[in-house]
Amino acid sequence: MRPAVLAVAGLAREARIAAGEAVETLHAGGRPAVLRDGLAALADTPYRAVISFGIAGGLEPELTPGDVVIGTAVVFEDGRRLPCDPGIVEAHAMRISGLGRRVVARDVAGVEAAVMTREAKTALAARTGAAAVDMESHVAADYAAQRGLPFAILRVVCDPAERALPPFAASALKPNGDPDVPAVLMALLRREARIGELVRLARDSGEAFKSLGRARALLGLALGVDA
Repeated sequence: MRPAVLAVAGLAREARIAAGEAVETLHAGGRPAVLRDGLAALADTPYRAVISFGIAGGLEPELTPGDVVIGTAVVFEDGRRLPCDPGIVEAHAMRISGLGRRVVARDVAGVEAAVMTREAKTALAARTGAAAVDMESHVAADYAAQRGLPFAILRVVCDPAERALPPFAASALKPNGDPDVPAVLMALLRREARIGELVRLARDSGEAFKSLGRARALLGLALGVDA
């Protein structure tokens, strides 16, 4: 039996969408340090390829919630750039071309902490030239490089470049990556969050996850990796 593809995600919901035949998943609730530990524990496990999979913050102004970014490379905060496997990039572009959403092939920025404000997104885009940002791709890329494995990124925009994330969003997840509903309710009670922000975030994330699910279905077996 051929080795599985490893899908690296931030959220439990992303991992559930990625899961399938010939795919193993790992997520760490948006905590890069925990993700590194999880990947280190997989050092002796054979894999066919590593894919960073899930939703992301938009950095390119034209991208809206639900648009897909196929990574051409991951750009680290120190300026380092690791290219994605061109064969997988091409295969993903072909497989999801009929998605009905904007699909672009661009660099993705990998960061250690959530990029919350419009100003921070603008600065990161100017510094890296990336179209989207997440907190897993750089960790997954390092792991793939250390193992000599093909690496790819498939991310769907959730919060667009012009939209700030509400402050409570950074602490609205459980350790397993699922939403922490009590924490969100407490933020409302403490007036740290507004209903309008919650509605907007729910609408954007709903659009992003719907598009992610459709893209996953189009990728098919082994997340579209034939190598």
